[in-house]
Amino acid sequence: MKLNQNFYNQSTLKIAQQLLGKFLVRKIGNKLISGEIIETEAYVGPNDKASHASKGKTPRTAVMFGEPGFWYIYLIYGMYYCLNIVTEPKDYPAAVLIRAIKPISGFKQKIKTDGPGKLCRELKIDKTLNDLPAFGSPTKLWIEDRGLKIKPSQIKKSPRVGVDYAGEYKNKLWRFYL
Repeated sequence: MKLNQNFYNQSTLKIAQQLLGKFLVRKIGNKLISGEIIETEAYVGPNDKASHASKGKTPRTAVMFGEPGFWYIYLIYGMYYCLNIVTEPKDYPAAVLIRAIKPISGFKQKIKTDGPGKLCRELKIDKTLNDLPAFGSPTKLWIEDRGLKIKPSQIKKSPRVGVDYAGEYKNKLWRFYL
């Protein structure tokens, strides 16, 4: 079942953990590709120095200040896209980065999806999907709940990756993985 917009309108830290064991689904033409979400990172509010939103609302970050349940996709290092889903109420900038999935169906071969750039490359995710809803119909990219139950004891927590510049926020245990 595709997650509805209300799912994303709650605490980012809660959503980042609840997304583990859900399935990222990408539609390309008539083909469906899916993978189980196994790693996420939370970016919470305007004071989180690791978040793009900490510098205020810009054309790039405007989607983070919008309604929950929309994709925030950006380019890093001039070559890799990163996939985020906007969370929390409008005007409170927060999102969850989907860091890794376990390939489930629709992939041609064994592939690597154990990083945000690799995940986006393999699922052909780019800025054309930025600011589009992950809910409703039609969509080209969404998250499904297929009834897989994840116990809290299965979820590991650690600091986020690559945010050494974020002051006190660099040590927040806001990376979640199975």
